[in-house]
Amino acid sequence: MADIAYRSADVDGVTVFYREAGPVHAPMLVLLHGFPSASHQFRELIPLLAGRFHVVAPDLPGFGRSDMPARDDFAYTFDHLAGVIDRWTQVLGLERFALYVFDYGAPVGFRIAARHPERVTAIISQNGNAYEEGLSDAWSPIQAYWKDPSAANREAIRVMLEPQTTVWQYTHGVPDTTRVGPDGYGLDNYYLARSGADEIQLDLFLDYASNVALYPAWQEYFRASRPPLLAVWGKNDPFFLPAGAEAFKRDIPDAEVRLLDTGHFALETHVAEIATAIGEFLTR
Repeated sequence: MADIAYRSADVDGVTVFYREAGPVHAPMLVLLHGFPSASHQFRELIPLLAGRFHVVAPDLPGFGRSDMPARDDFAYTFDHLAGVIDRWTQVLGLERFALYVFDYGAPVGFRIAARHPERVTAIISQNGNAYEEGLSDAWSPIQAYWKDPSAANREAIRVMLEPQTTVWQYTHGVPDTTRVGPDGYGLDNYYLARSGADEIQLDLFLDYASNVALYPAWQEYFRASRPPLLAVWGKNDPFFLPAGAEAFKRDIPDAEVRLLDTGHFALETHVAEIATAIGEFLTR
């Protein structure tokens, strides 16, 4: 088993919690989690990769064990989250690294990669979207909120924060739900239940529109920089469609796409397959 360290770093006054494992001089891999999770979603992946890679996985501000500043003191936008994580890589001295991006981790990671293409050696996108065709109809209530950020539309998407919705995100599209342990969604629901967490997440739902607006810029980065890219997706994801994975090949013709018979949180059921795919991809 890998020797995993649990650390925190001060990033301009924001404490960022992260997990770290693997040889210091091995190729660097940064894992960026999604909603409503934290770096604990990589609890089974990290030991499978740490023999060959130096793996670091932060909790985004407002998630997991990183600081959750009050909304009056911290703007919960994806630009701001990306800025903090960008600075976190600098504080830790991470000069060049591959990125694993999932869900919310994708808009954070793609912002960093587009800003610093010389620092990103490769990208693994696990249900991390950058194309409008990757957005399913499940986004309709959130898109309505983008168009009209009224109190009624904000309230309409609060269902996304309910405990049963978290469980649904983990189990939808999974052929055998007995393979999905309760630890992941149980801890996610614990963090979501903290005072103020709901309003922070609703702010981020609203700001997700800024990610869609940046899709053309990220696609230009893909075309210009051609980072090696592996898209490994749960094909039954209710939010991000397989078309979003296939679309990477339009801008990066050599991109590799692997579709797995599972849902959004693909690591819950296919961690061994994903670890093998990452190992093969990053050691070519």
